[in-house]
Amino acid sequence: MFGNIFGKLQEAQQKMKESKDRLAGVTMDGEAGEGAVKVTVTGNREVKSIVIEDALCVPERKEELEDLLLTALNRALKNAESAWEAEMKDVAGGMLGPLGGLL
Repeated sequence: MFGNIFGKLQEAQQKMKESKDRLAGVTMDGEAGEGAVKVTVTGNREVKSIVIEDALCVPERKEELEDLLLTALNRALKNAESAWEAEMKDVAGGMLGPLGGLL
């Protein structure tokens, strides 16, 4: 009995690792200010790049840049969170068999 449970735990750990590896290779974007600020994150919610339009890189637009950066980051992270949730749902569904569809 415990061997079966231990085996299931090891299987779950392996599936989680595989999911994290897959999510590391998936990128999501978020932008603000009609593309003036663009942020790219991985499915594991790691920021990979930030691109800022040159016109925003002046002291008198500092507050606007900060606001746009926050908006773009939050949009990218929301997209990454959705991808992460979908991946984890698939992992849980695979481990639970027919009950996984209830999650």
